Amino acid sequence: MPKKEIDLEYKIEHLSILNQDGELDSELEPDISDDLLIRMHRMMLLTRRFDERMLNLQRQGKMGTFAPIKGQEASQIGAVVVLEDEDWMVPSFREMAAEVWRGKEMVDMLLVFAGFNEGSRVPEKSRTLPVCIPVASQLLHAVGIAYAIKYKQEKNVVMVFHGDGATSEGDFHESLNFAGVFQTPCVFVCQNNQWAISIPRSKQTRSKTLAQKALAYGLPGVQVDGNDVLAVYSAAKEAVERARSGKGSTFIECVTYRMSVHTTADDPSVYRDDDEVKQWEARDPISRFQKYLKDKELLSEDDIEKLEEEIKSEIKGVIKDWEDKMKKMGDPADMFEFQYAEMPPHLVSQKEEVEKNKANR
Repeated sequence: MPKKEIDLEYKIEHLSILNQDGELDSELEPDISDDLLIRMHRMMLLTRRFDERMLNLQRQGKMGTFAPIKGQEASQIGAVVVLEDEDWMVPSFREMAAEVWRGKEMVDMLLVFAGFNEGSRVPEKSRTLPVCIPVASQLLHAVGIAYAIKYKQEKNVVMVFHGDGATSEGDFHESLNFAGVFQTPCVFVCQNNQWAISIPRSKQTRSKTLAQKALAYGLPGVQVDGNDVLAVYSAAKEAVERARSGKGSTFIECVTYRMSVHTTADDPSVYRDDDEVKQWEARDPISRFQKYLKDKELLSEDDIEKLEEEIKSEIKGVIKDWEDKMKKMGDPADMFEFQYAEMPPHLVSQKEEVEKNKANR
């Protein structure tokens, strides 16, 4: 019997609309209103500056560890803006920009990372799930919600974010298989930031792309320049429209880069070269988007300077609100007082450490 090539339903394409220098492929330019473009830029810049401020606060010992988003703003904002309020957004642990766009209060994020569970509250009628730390486990939640939407014959969509490291987990494959079999209205947004903590993408898989993994489950997959907010928007819009029309799930691989640490407990200098970071800094998603907006005469250097000051003031207000709220929430050392009639030595030492750190703030 002769060999013959199997005709697969989908092929993998790479999409880029704004190149590294911010130059536009006008034939691929998406139709986005001027107002939305300005709002997208503001959110990308706001969450970049907030992320940097949070890192300073953590280094000062004022809050605990968190996962910075620097460099991944386009992959998040470009995707999440196409959702409607009644759609669902399922984050992992590095989606601060997408969460803020969906209505998460920045002060609540600070409260969580400072150890106050009050910051984890989910607003009534919110369709954004809480942060999920176990890698890839949120994918199962997402396809479950998507299956319920299809079962109830609703027109909503689920967008779930995950990293390249998640594609090495069994939950990822189970989720994509479920999505393919049951044609759930779920959009998988993979932020391929090149590193799963200290494991490079090259040591996770031999696949040329991560997007091609979708083909094994009968789903369309597309790879986009994750630092190009227009490319991310275009791919996400098409995927959401496909899901909403009952045609099933899509996998989007956003090729981006984690410019900062994996978490604030990480030291990336021990496993990656500074030259690599500098190469990706030249592809910064914000400066690239700013050039595009300047070329469209929607933004000027003066506008950017004014916006920077406005954002600086807004973040300052958020931090003051956070500090005021913490003062009203009681003494963190109180948690040691209600467990034992006579406090054991190891808790005594821990309480002393808390008191010491509190005094140094």
